[in-house]
Amino acid sequence: MRRPAVFLDRDGVINRTRVRDGVPRPPASVQELEILPGVAEALRALRAQGYALVVVTNQPDVARGSVTRQSVEDIHERIRRELCVDVILTCFHDDSDDCDCRKPRPGLLLRAARDYDLDVASSFMVGDRWRDLEAGARAGCKTFYVDPGCEERTCLAYDYRVRSLREAAAIVLELR
Repeated sequence: MRRPAVFLDRDGVINRTRVRDGVPRPPASVQELEILPGVAEALRALRAQGYALVVVTNQPDVARGSVTRQSVEDIHERIRRELCVDVILTCFHDDSDDCDCRKPRPGLLLRAARDYDLDVASSFMVGDRWRDLEAGARAGCKTFYVDPGCEERTCLAYDYRVRSLREAAAIVLELR
């Protein structure tokens, strides 16, 4: 039986970003990783209600050469160790690679749905950038916009606007 999922962007939803030149930037190393308040509790509550927890993240800095793939994998290992996520799927490409896994394309979500027998129609995408929300909508999910207050492109299409993953989880659990 297919189960619902909560797809989660990583940077700005699970962990804190650093805003430089008006753009949110991911941590460059595991030492810079700071899990946001309430994330662990929100994920445990979602898991307790049967949701699969799938992190889908673009990490183009690997393709751009400004961070190593190993640094990203180290960050993901810490996230897996500290939080109850089921899987972390990563796109290491840049826009010029024209891949199907880089959000706003829904490739990562659809691969997770196929590989883990997930029902995207009863699932949610939680993200802080327009790319996250568009990928979720293209996959057929309801979307939560975690408003970071510094979006470089306005998110016009989303189902819910929230301030944190904790707030999104509370709404998901109310809808259950």
